[in-house]
Amino acid sequence: MGYTAEFNRIVTEERNPRTMDLDKLEPIDLVKRIQEEDIEVAKIVQQCVPEIAQAVNLIAERLASGGRLFYFGAGTSGRLGVLDASECPPTFGVTPDLIQAYIAGGREAMFQSFENAEDDLAAGVRDATAAGISNKDIVAGITASGRTPYVIGACDKAKEAGAKIVAIVNNHDTELQHMSDVTIAAVVGPEALSGSTRMKAGTAQKMVLNLLSTCTMVRLGKVYENLMVDLKPTNYKLRERAVSIISTISGVPRHVAEGALVASHDNAKTAILMVKRKLGRAQAEALLTKHAGSLRKALES
Repeated sequence: MGYTAEFNRIVTEERNPRTMDLDKLEPIDLVKRIQEEDIEVAKIVQQCVPEIAQAVNLIAERLASGGRLFYFGAGTSGRLGVLDASECPPTFGVTPDLIQAYIAGGREAMFQSFENAEDDLAAGVRDATAAGISNKDIVAGITASGRTPYVIGACDKAKEAGAKIVAIVNNHDTELQHMSDVTIAAVVGPEALSGSTRMKAGTAQKMVLNLLSTCTMVRLGKVYENLMVDLKPTNYKLRERAVSIISTISGVPRHVAEGALVASHDNAKTAILMVKRKLGRAQAEALLTKHAGSLRKALES
């Protein structure tokens, strides 16, 4: 089958019959029409919950066993992967190497578009090789079409190394799906602006990535109730949040929580244990280590 014929089969490249008159609409109607398309995205992602949960379980198992999570994408998909990976260290207190993201075209592609970079299958292979991916790791390929050569090359190399593969796509029966252990296909249909997958497809990918990373971190004990107890208090806002979390869970005034945070060397979970269990820092740290970092298990032990 020729390239054009194959390309035309991709749902995200079809024309949307509901938005054929965008260029004739007044601003209020234009915004409404496009936003109406966005409303459906969450419903489509909801249909993927079983596959997302399967991926969360697989990712959590790999990370708990010393593996890493890698995102590979191009364009909007690549940037969303970088965004998700870069926000995990401050939010969940993980090291930057635990969740890594690669984008076709490299760092510069985050700020400047290199449209031809996505067609470089060999670059995907090179990046996956340079990452040192092994059979302990898991790789998520993010591509609306499900056929982006850069992503295919990276995932193929990772699979060859024994890594598990998760496909995050927005089309049915994709090339990436056929090499993946789990496929999350949020098929949101034709874009309001034909082929502009930074829109509905990108929104769906962002939702999926939020679910994958957040739910994985919950499973790994990085969350207590619905509080980010492993956050890194690296600025004023995060420090205030850490103090609030310690105060809320421990049931103590803010000034006590502030003192505990200082005494814990800026570790909220340690501070909470020090206050609630009346432990020294070393004892609290040892208790957390014994329970693999789970604050709930440490408090209930």
